[in-house]
Amino acid sequence: MKSMWTKPPDLKGVLFDKDGTLVDFSRTWTGIIKRSARLASAGNETLERELLVACGTDPVTGTTAPDSLFASGNTREIAERMRQLGSPFTVADLVRQMDELFVSGSSDAVAITDLADVFEKIKSLGLLIGIASSDNEASIRITLEALGIAGTVDFVAGYDSGHGVKPEPGMVRAFCAHAGCTPSQVLLVGDNRHDLEMGRAAGCGGNIGVLSGTGTAATLETLADVLLSDVGKLPDLLFDNGRSRSVPNGEIHDKTGH
Repeated sequence: MKSMWTKPPDLKGVLFDKDGTLVDFSRTWTGIIKRSARLASAGNETLERELLVACGTDPVTGTTAPDSLFASGNTREIAERMRQLGSPFTVADLVRQMDELFVSGSSDAVAITDLADVFEKIKSLGLLIGIASSDNEASIRITLEALGIAGTVDFVAGYDSGHGVKPEPGMVRAFCAHAGCTPSQVLLVGDNRHDLEMGRAAGCGGNIGVLSGTGTAATLETLADVLLSDVGKLPDLLFDNGRSRSVPNGEIHDKTGH
């Protein structure tokens, strides 16, 4: 028999991943990913292609593979891999240049859905909202401003915020310290295994996988308590007329979209 998940009765907050969860990954990042490989290759087209493939993005289609470096890694991890593959820049130089590139594209982020509406509904339940991303913190904050949701976000953590990196539990613990709660009172929402592994490592009260990013049902179902097509379906799961909802582990809760 499948295990059942029930919304924690003392839920205090929701911690979201950003890219693929709140932000449309392909429409926001494909062009920037290609530019980062071009930058790191210093004009060597063969190396540029090798860097894209090694970090998880198809040079022709622009599709990024689930759980690849471009899908879930932080800038330093990507830079280290690119350096290993022959980039002429030092890791430190690559981190600096790529973070600048990521910041420059943050204001053009494309939202998955009407995030202002989603966040307003979540806040109406008295819940705090946090963002935990493998992007740098400056880029995250610019994105939130561009999407018009900065005022509803209570906590932001990037890979460079000093709380550790995914899939370590540090970002969750920092959010809990800010919110004055325990991990069991927090829902973790993400589109990649690193997100949900972080939720598991921290002991979150719920791991919600979304299929709007690079992850798939096959890659997420073993770690997710619930799978949703996108975060637009999350308020329905939380409200449910004020009652907790039991959902079989791994079931796609939203059966209308996926």
